[in-house]
Amino acid sequence: MSKQKEIRLDNGSAEEIGRPLADRMRPTRLQDYVGQQHILGADKPLARSLAGGRIHSMILWGPPGTGKTTLARLLAAQVDIRFVQISAVMAGVKDIRAAVAEARDARAQHGQGTLLFVDEVHRFNKSQQDGLLPYVEDGTLVLVGATTENPSFEVNNALLSRTRTYVLRALDVEAIRTLIDRALDDHDNGLGDRALTMDASLRDQLALRADGDARRALNLLELAADIAAGRDTAHAEVVQTDLDEVLSSGLRRFDKGGDYFYDQMSALHKSVRGTDPDATLYWLSRMLEAGCDPRYVARRITRMASEDIGNADPRALELALNAWDTYERMGSPEGELALAQAAVYLACAPKSNAVYAGFNAAWRDASDKGSLEVPMHIRNAPTRLMKELGYADGYRYAHNETDGFAAGETYLPDALVGTRYYEPVPRGLEIKIGEKLERLRALAGASGQGRG
Repeated sequence: MSKQKEIRLDNGSAEEIGRPLADRMRPTRLQDYVGQQHILGADKPLARSLAGGRIHSMILWGPPGTGKTTLARLLAAQVDIRFVQISAVMAGVKDIRAAVAEARDARAQHGQGTLLFVDEVHRFNKSQQDGLLPYVEDGTLVLVGATTENPSFEVNNALLSRTRTYVLRALDVEAIRTLIDRALDDHDNGLGDRALTMDASLRDQLALRADGDARRALNLLELAADIAAGRDTAHAEVVQTDLDEVLSSGLRRFDKGGDYFYDQMSALHKSVRGTDPDATLYWLSRMLEAGCDPRYVARRITRMASEDIGNADPRALELALNAWDTYERMGSPEGELALAQAAVYLACAPKSNAVYAGFNAAWRDASDKGSLEVPMHIRNAPTRLMKELGYADGYRYAHNETDGFAAGETYLPDALVGTRYYEPVPRGLEIKIGEKLERLRALAGASGQGRG
């Protein structure tokens, strides 16, 4: 049985019974759509296309509850073409073929085009995505794919090249508040027929805690309304305890392994690098509060200690490791405070990426320049044969030299003599490290004993 369905935009049908509030409140006119003006504004390409009665294939990328499905429905209605929806979670090539056959029939018999909306399009595998290509190219289908994942990684380049990607943003508090007010006032599809009241301050709380997700806001509103209606009172009113009950679980957007995860970790890392302890604490709290594994955070903090602080303050690495060990010993929530302490220390510490940059440069040379020979004078010579072949010949033992430094001695392969990978920055302990290296290099230059 095909898993596709053609959706009617008649919100007043008998099919409304049992539908969630969020679904009942979908707008039926594009002018009632809330948010996303950065793509629907009058001067934007999509709006101009719609004004001309045209629609093109596209990928709608954005977090849950930003109106991807609703927008796809409204686009079809705006240009008067059929709307057919399938879910990539359940559908396959057979369903695509069925949609194509129906689209061809609709065009042949009624001269009507078809918009195929593929929800969670990133769930299609490569062959399924490729199966859409010929029908998008020949105009049989206008494809609108919806995804919460970065299409650059999850959608085939061939399909991306035939569509335009629009990024939908999380709704702001004002937009969510507008949707809450509509639902409470709407007598046909909303909650207006319940004679339900809800104080403005509670509406504001719900709009804020919905975290940019319209569907979540309306689902929570419906739950709170049901709680209020369940009390044996003559007048139903959503009160603070009702709202607290439905908001008791965490509501922050966070996906372990997806874009939000890496965006927030990037924000934490850049806050540390940018010497902003306040932003560091905020992003650390956002991740931990949303359920990120503290061990992963500990691992990344330890990485920051080497990558961004390095030898400007070697204590940073020690503190990061100690914080990680503290968490392992104490667990949550006590151990998380140690992670916060380490993160703030890193944010306030002097910064240097000299080791990180030098290591990357040395790695490139090691990878790109082949197996350069170890110079004879620093080779190991444990046997008589090796000594006879010249291994370790002329090696100068640094501890026997003045100041423990063999001025003019070289240790790189001959082809790389003189290359500098590590350049200390003038911050923190690396000031002293840099001064020492400059003094020793001057001695080496004056000795005239350099090799190569």
